[in-house]
Amino acid sequence: MIRTFYKRMVASAALFTVELVFIWLLFLACIIVFLWLGREIMAGDKVWLDEAGFAFAANLSSPFMDGFIKFITFFGSGQFLTPAALALIAFYLFVRKHRWNSLKVPVVALGSITLNLVLKYFFDRERPMSPLVEASGLSFPSGHSMVAASFYGLLIYLAWHNVRDVRLRNTLIIGLSVFVLLIGFSRIYLRVHYPTDVLAGFAAGFLWVILGISVLHRMERVSGKEITPILMEEPAEKE
Repeated sequence: MIRTFYKRMVASAALFTVELVFIWLLFLACIIVFLWLGREIMAGDKVWLDEAGFAFAANLSSPFMDGFIKFITFFGSGQFLTPAALALIAFYLFVRKHRWNSLKVPVVALGSITLNLVLKYFFDRERPMSPLVEASGLSFPSGHSMVAASFYGLLIYLAWHNVRDVRLRNTLIIGLSVFVLLIGFSRIYLRVHYPTDVLAGFAAGFLWVILGISVLHRMERVSGKEITPILMEEPAEKE
């Protein structure tokens, strides 16, 4: 019994360490990628990645691909993500009754949208001309990519921590990760964003979801430490 408990503790500690290292590496990678892309955009130079990305997307062009890409890009739009976020908030408020998870959704989603608007106006990059769809607003970083990385990144986090079945959990994580990449690629294929816009959106989106979850997780722990002792105190006897 003791040996089993010890093994579980060691396994949990090892898993926590791996998760922490991965998060820190992703955090640093996001910062480095975004700063590099931002510097290139501010310098006004053409980035080879943009031409290469557009050329790759053009090679895949077909009527079927046009329809598929327009279908995929919808899942990164406000028309889908707004009701999806509200449904997730309702789920954690009324079904699972986990108020901190319900709070993570608007913090991640609204924060990502706000940060994206600020960054767009700061870099002030014009969009490429698209022959397939109409798009307005500034280009860098991609709003679809950034908000998708934040929202679906949050779903990946929730799946990792809440789905116990290993196969189902891994399937969800891989599926959501691929879905985020497809949403980003859809913006390149439709030529409404440069590839560097999409990469910057991914970097900023994942960076925001890491920061948002970390801050809320710390607040949750502090709140638990403050509230739990109060709840466990026995009511004072009336004199």
